[in-house]
Amino acid sequence: MGISKVQSNQVEQFIEYLHKVRNLSENTLRSYQTDLLSFAQWCSRENVDLTQVDHKNLRLYLAYLKQAQYSAKTLNRHLSALRGFYKWMQREKLIATDPALALSNPRAPRNLPHTMTDSDVNKLLESCDVSTAVGLRDRAFLEFLYATGARISEVATLRLEQVDLQNGTVRLFGKGSKERIVPLYESAIEWLKKYLRSSRPTLLLKDKTGRVHSALFISVRGNNMSADSLRKVFSSYLTAAGLDSSLSPHAMRHTYATELLGGGADLRIVQELLGHESLSTTQVYTHLSVDRLKEAAKAAHPRSK
Repeated sequence: MGISKVQSNQVEQFIEYLHKVRNLSENTLRSYQTDLLSFAQWCSRENVDLTQVDHKNLRLYLAYLKQAQYSAKTLNRHLSALRGFYKWMQREKLIATDPALALSNPRAPRNLPHTMTDSDVNKLLESCDVSTAVGLRDRAFLEFLYATGARISEVATLRLEQVDLQNGTVRLFGKGSKERIVPLYESAIEWLKKYLRSSRPTLLLKDKTGRVHSALFISVRGNNMSADSLRKVFSSYLTAAGLDSSLSPHAMRHTYATELLGGGADLRIVQELLGHESLSTTQVYTHLSVDRLKEAAKAAHPRSK
């Protein structure tokens, strides 16, 4: 049994509400829509209307997802979508009571983010052949990642006008298009200047259409670089440097955060620089910085030998 037109419309109206009022990212909106349509299909199979769902139905659905071996993180995402949906349904007077109020979050295991050592970062940076236009671009890209802790999606949408090399800052637009200002280190500024002076103009010559490109990083064909393209660039240098191939560009972001906290930066400042909505998201890095301090002390202390 498929989803009824009414159910489909209710989900679409809720997603439209999130888009207009909550200003959530496109990725979050897509995830919520997928999760809610999945729930609507389950309700259809169980002969339950979305407006007649009670907390018992929701528990059964979450048990169904758990039995399908979804992770605690994915279960929490589904639960977040359902909570928002039924809160909106009650506000719109489509239901009298909110069935999701009594639900508790599945406990997700703490997975500490992967970081890179100073040696790893140096190997990655030094693996770029800066005598070529592409190698110089890639060095500037990697230096930028390391200096800002930017998400790869933020780098892919980065425009020239967002980078102020004179003042050493960059304007980044994160999840939900939230803007933040992040300072640039001197090394990143110098490599970006070299890239903009010689490499970028060379790469732009590859595009014969005459279009004006405002993107900071340009592909070998003279076009804007997508997030996937930038991930592939990062992966290729992991291989070239002989580093763990399972690392992603996000490892640079994790390293950036851990080093800031390890250097004594205030937790709320790091939260602002990373563009985290919740302080608890940033707090996971405090565990990493403490672990690094322990390792350093163990290596240096005479009693550890």
